[in-house]
Amino acid sequence: MLRLWRATINSRNGLAFAVRSEQAVREELVALILALPLACLIGATAMRVVELVCAVALVLVVELLNTAIEKLADRLTTEHDPKIGQVKDLGSAAVGVTLLMSGGFWLFALAERIGFL
Repeated sequence: MLRLWRATINSRNGLAFAVRSEQAVREELVALILALPLACLIGATAMRVVELVCAVALVLVVELLNTAIEKLADRLTTEHDPKIGQVKDLGSAAVGVTLLMSGGFWLFALAERIGFL
C-alpha cells in the first residue's frame, strides 16, 4: 500500500511539474477538460464518448512522454547534438501522429452524429 501511495505522489509531482513548465501540457489539459462535455454532445453512444475522451487523454500521455524525453536530453548536454535532435524530433512526431489520430476519431464521431456515416 505504501508503494502505491508513493507512486501516486510521484505521478502528481510529475504532472504538476509538466503543467508548470510546459505550455503544450497546459493546452492539452484544457483540451481534455473541454472534451468531457463535448464528447457527451458528439458521441452517439456511451462507448463513443469514452473513446473520444480517451483519444484526447492519449495525446496528453504522449506529450508527457515527449516532455520527459526532452528534459532528459537537455540534462545530458546543452550543446547542439544532431543525434539528440533526432530523438527530440521523434518524440515530437509521436505527439503529431497522436494528434492526427485523435482528430480523426473526433471527425468520425461528428460525421456519425450528424448522419453523414
